[in-house]
Amino acid sequence: MLHKLTITDASKGLAKKEFSSVELTQACLDRIEKRNDDINAYITVTADHAIATAKKADARIAKGEHTALTGIPYSVKDAICTKGIRSTGAGQILDNYVPPFSATVIEKIEKEGAVLVGKTNCDAFGHGASNEHSMYGPVKHPLDQTKVAGGSSGGSAASVADDQCLFSIGEDTGGSIRQPASFCGIAGLRTSYGRNSRYGIMPMASSLDTVGPMAKTSEDIAFVLEAMAGHDKKDATTMVDAVPKYSQLLSADVKGLRVGVPKEYFQLDGLEEEVKVAIEGQIEALKNMGCEITEVSLPHTKYAIPVYYIIVPSEDSSNLARLDGIRYGVRAEGEELFDMYANSRAAGFPEEVKRRIMVGTYALSAGYYDAYYRKAQKVRTLIRQDFDRVFDMVDILVTPTSPYPAFDIGGKKDDVLAMYLADVFAAPAAVAGMPALSVPAGNTKDGLPIGLQIIGARLSEDLLLRVGHHLEKK
Repeated sequence: MLHKLTITDASKGLAKKEFSSVELTQACLDRIEKRNDDINAYITVTADHAIATAKKADARIAKGEHTALTGIPYSVKDAICTKGIRSTGAGQILDNYVPPFSATVIEKIEKEGAVLVGKTNCDAFGHGASNEHSMYGPVKHPLDQTKVAGGSSGGSAASVADDQCLFSIGEDTGGSIRQPASFCGIAGLRTSYGRNSRYGIMPMASSLDTVGPMAKTSEDIAFVLEAMAGHDKKDATTMVDAVPKYSQLLSADVKGLRVGVPKEYFQLDGLEEEVKVAIEGQIEALKNMGCEITEVSLPHTKYAIPVYYIIVPSEDSSNLARLDGIRYGVRAEGEELFDMYANSRAAGFPEEVKRRIMVGTYALSAGYYDAYYRKAQKVRTLIRQDFDRVFDMVDILVTPTSPYPAFDIGGKKDDVLAMYLADVFAAPAAVAGMPALSVPAGNTKDGLPIGLQIIGARLSEDLLLRVGHHLEKK
């Protein structure tokens, strides 16, 4: 049962020589072999690479040169580049793409001696909230295979929740780490914009994209974040601020912490009663820990989804222009040059990606830029100012992560607007560039997980993880 361990427990066991990294890694690979045909969490499994890396990790541990992540099996969202390992972004246009480099965050994690077991399925290039928009088939919920695992980092969430690895690296533009973490009952962190390097991450919306960890506990996330965070000269948007020892700050008391409850998040018509009750229970738990609970207002929250779905497609249409079948990826046949371009992109992108490219190209076109993209950026500033104002009054905000638990596969696929609203609670923090953590908050009567979202001011990841840790330990 080694695959069921947390990073904390596995690291202790490895240090005490109770088992080896090879044994731990093989346990995860066996779990993948047993379950992946059903869950579809992985696009590529790197078994030989994993065992070779695990052997090197065992040698490091034997020399006493290990860290908390040395020898720990993990997975990576397939929209993140890994040197020498196929990275498709879950789009057929990159089905044969093998990057000659790794993302900076992956280089940092590999330096710690962690063991990559595979690349996880996702909505193609991050476009979606259910993981039904992968060209390799949907990821299914580990507890109920008729349900979605969430998106876009659904494969990462499912791989952790189903004990196929001990942690995963995902990407969050508007909720793609937090929402699937909520659906699958694990912890997932969207970091402050610029806290982690985006170099080597397949870009969707460059002004919103972040990369972060998904794990079984907030404590595990703290260890991963210590390894992957920090300035990167290859990414000019990264912060130069020092990276705290997050794992050493978890046990500090939360008594006296000022907790804000945004009233707008609890007035949404689509918020399911079971979710509302579970979140209210978590708020009561914080109150019992000595936190001060205050109702606050974020009046521009209702505009976050419209703003998000103007800015993201606009930046999408620019970023995805590089995928044309010429420089890399799968090239389709065509009698003329234009036909080759058109056929490559038509066959290589799923419907949702095409939809967003078209919307974004329209929003950026002459005559519409000022009416849509520029106006969306102005409202984005108002949303950010709402958060800045509220964080002068409170230390953190608590909200539901999603208005509902995991839904049926295909249940919202034909209703584009309903699917977009899946990120209604996750998008505001993303638009504002704030960090946000999703932690388990209980289950529905049908046994499906519910997630609590904790939002903080920029660079307050240590505080979010501390609150999450206390809630998990209560």
